[in-house]
Amino acid sequence: MQAISLGHAGILIRTRGISIVCDPWFVPAFHGSWFVFPRNDRLPDDIMHEVCNPDFLYVSHLHADHFDAPFLRERMNKNVTVILPGFPTREMERSFNKLGFRTFVRTTDAVETEIAPGVTVAVHLETSITDGPGGDSALVVSDGESRLVNQNDCRTNDLAALRAHGPVDLHWLQFSGAIWYPMVYEMDEAQKKQLCREKVESQFARAVRYVEAVDATTVVPSAGPPCFLDEDLFGLNMITGDETSIFPDQREFIARLSALGRDNAALTIPGTSFTVVDGHVVMEQPLPGNGVGELLARKEQHLREYQADWAPWLAQLKAGWAGRRTDLVDTLKLWFEPLMAMAPNVCAGIGAGCLIIADDVSVYLDFPNRRVEEWRGNVPTGSQPYSFRFRIPRDLLEQVVAERAVDWSNSLFLSARFTAWREGEYNEYLYNFLKSLSVERMARTESEAALKRNGVQSEEADVEVAGYVVQRRCPHRSADLSVFGEVDGEDFVCTLHGWRFSLEDGRCRNAADHAIRIRKRA
Repeated sequence: MQAISLGHAGILIRTRGISIVCDPWFVPAFHGSWFVFPRNDRLPDDIMHEVCNPDFLYVSHLHADHFDAPFLRERMNKNVTVILPGFPTREMERSFNKLGFRTFVRTTDAVETEIAPGVTVAVHLETSITDGPGGDSALVVSDGESRLVNQNDCRTNDLAALRAHGPVDLHWLQFSGAIWYPMVYEMDEAQKKQLCREKVESQFARAVRYVEAVDATTVVPSAGPPCFLDEDLFGLNMITGDETSIFPDQREFIARLSALGRDNAALTIPGTSFTVVDGHVVMEQPLPGNGVGELLARKEQHLREYQADWAPWLAQLKAGWAGRRTDLVDTLKLWFEPLMAMAPNVCAGIGAGCLIIADDVSVYLDFPNRRVEEWRGNVPTGSQPYSFRFRIPRDLLEQVVAERAVDWSNSLFLSARFTAWREGEYNEYLYNFLKSLSVERMARTESEAALKRNGVQSEEADVEVAGYVVQRRCPHRSADLSVFGEVDGEDFVCTLHGWRFSLEDGRCRNAADHAIRIRKRA
């Protein structure tokens, strides 16, 4: 088996006479905010020909840094066979159909499927609403002699199922940030920097748990970080390490693993290849000598050259947003109010109003009363003051609305082209609503909210972690706390997402209604 990095989460896999392309991302994502780092727009022609004409195509989930619709539409051979994750909705299949793909291998969660003589794949699902109703997934490829786990940014908590396929030679996984928090929030800069440091630590802790669990011969840090070439966002790139950012690059994570006695992580760039031979992994770099290390050591220079090359494309993109003006209030009212009506538990979980300020117009989302109104500087009749606020450039919001983006995480929030404010703690119901802007998505989101708000408890036995007896599942995303739980000072921490709970009474420090059951072991 051979695997070639295509940048970010992209992989070209060759084995037993077939090829599988995973998550090919080449067109900048999230409204021109995210670019592949290091750049992958100079891959050799022969590799790009194979990328565009594989035997099989696998895309882990619908986020635009994985599902690159422009590239798939314009350059990918439509006769390829698509390996479909067994998601609870058919949104991904419909998305491929719209682009012209017609041939699919439909998989079942964690079940091995033979796609060619001697080659099996198993797609593991992550279907929490928090990651969007469309879900996320990880891919296991086996050829009888070697095995690759492409975990990308799938935060699976069923590690036993992931390990059940057998020993792993290559483990590709995310380690860096893929969120807008806390950078976009209106708060003190020192506080924001501290939250960034905590987020990075949480990211690393989660990735280390996966590395330990899978225990592969070679670990390939991947699926990030992106880089930011728009000058307005350039400060999100971590260059000196003092930036207000959650996007460290591969070198920092590799150093972290090395400090833990794990020296099997590979520093890669697009074009780096891995060949598994008799249980040994042979790596070849596309640059001679220490060229890869030198490229990353001059990161800012690399980014500035990259920026200059893509400046005309970015300017043209942003120019295309300008000038569109619609009745935003009426449009959002017609779109959002029916979704609010079908999601009483989601709206109750939000429990407050949300104000969207788009330059010269402001829209009030009144979740308790399930209404959308124009905001004129005062609380609408029968409503209450807002607890959440977004400031979004109108040109960008008009673009998002014109696209009828059903997942604002995948269309707006990850762009980091906005600011946010909230009163109190994180409210996942609000973001889940804004990730579920279709009837199909909202139905699943409301169903999960109903289960959470009605206090459905897991029947699984409590587990013991570091001298404490605690419920097995994290209330945030059902992570197995026997695997991802740890004690940190006065808190119990779920390292899957860094959520913290008081050791004294189980109170969640991230959200008001997510307490856990925990006690000191007798």
